[in-house]
Amino acid sequence: MKSYLQFLATLLLVSHFSFGQDVFKKIDSLIHDNYKKNPDVGISVGFIKNNEGFYTAYGKLSKESQIEINKNSIFEIASITKIITTNLIAQAAIEHRLKLDDYIDNYLPAIFVLQKELKNKIKISDLASHQSGLPDIDFGKLIALNPQQPISNVTEKTLSDMINDCTALKDYGQYRYSTIGITLLGQILEKVYGKSYEAVLREKILQPLQMTHTLTKDFKVEDRTTGYNPDGGMQEFFEWNITAPAGLIKSNASDMIAYLKAVLNVQTPVGKAALITEKIYYKDEKREMGLATNIVTDDKNTLYQKSGDSMGQSSILCYNRAQNWGIIILLNQRNSKMRQNLLNVIYDTVLQ
Repeated sequence: MKSYLQFLATLLLVSHFSFGQDVFKKIDSLIHDNYKKNPDVGISVGFIKNNEGFYTAYGKLSKESQIEINKNSIFEIASITKIITTNLIAQAAIEHRLKLDDYIDNYLPAIFVLQKELKNKIKISDLASHQSGLPDIDFGKLIALNPQQPISNVTEKTLSDMINDCTALKDYGQYRYSTIGITLLGQILEKVYGKSYEAVLREKILQPLQMTHTLTKDFKVEDRTTGYNPDGGMQEFFEWNITAPAGLIKSNASDMIAYLKAVLNVQTPVGKAALITEKIYYKDEKREMGLATNIVTDDKNTLYQKSGDSMGQSSILCYNRAQNWGIIILLNQRNSKMRQNLLNVIYDTVLQ
């Protein structure tokens, strides 16, 4: 009987793997078709189904390189960083270091002094779901100052002055995408753990998941892709600074699949925290938001998504917890339309 049960278990495992392979062959075909139409845009894709990872990639590390992109090639994941930051916030809540409905007042470093009009107004969950009403940085002005490194002009003083000078929340409770809100979550993590955001990230996510090729301050590695703006001009990777929690992690398809495996496994700390980030914290006629997580629901499925765009790269992450799959798409050009269209066609023709 024991050997028969083992045989059934093996047969089921092989069946699941074969199903995942068949699905990914279709995904690979769609990715290849896109690359043939857009040969200047390098791409790396990872897919997970029933805990099995599959990978494909097309293009070179740069226009001058002869090295092929693969699952280990480094990209900017940009604002996908935000869901990693909110996962850390959810882990802190599970550890009783904070409550998501706590006001931010007592969780900010001493350099932040809220005006009386803002005291006991903004919750941690408001920051994480883009409804705090706080002012945000003006990317247009920053790009004009430094097109290659626009966020270099955002410092701790810039951030504290912006928050400390704020006397009104013009659209509190309404959705407005916010880099500053997620940046402040990084400041909160630093205070509750008594260490840098980078150190918390490594301790809670990178080291436990063995994400050894996910990079922070030091990303000048040989397998790094080159980024290109929409006009094809070369674009530098963003340097690490105070806004890191909102968009400065660099990674690859292999490590991001490791992250998705943990997200889909509710026995892991990352998976338990992900369940919290998937709860609806904001809803209107256009969207549902978890903690930095876009929730997309149709008649059959609920998808959890986060996209990212730096000055020179685009990315998107999506997963379906009920069907136990996830996907990461990384492009070496800033092209938000392409990465969204790719996800849409993959979902509509293969995964739905």
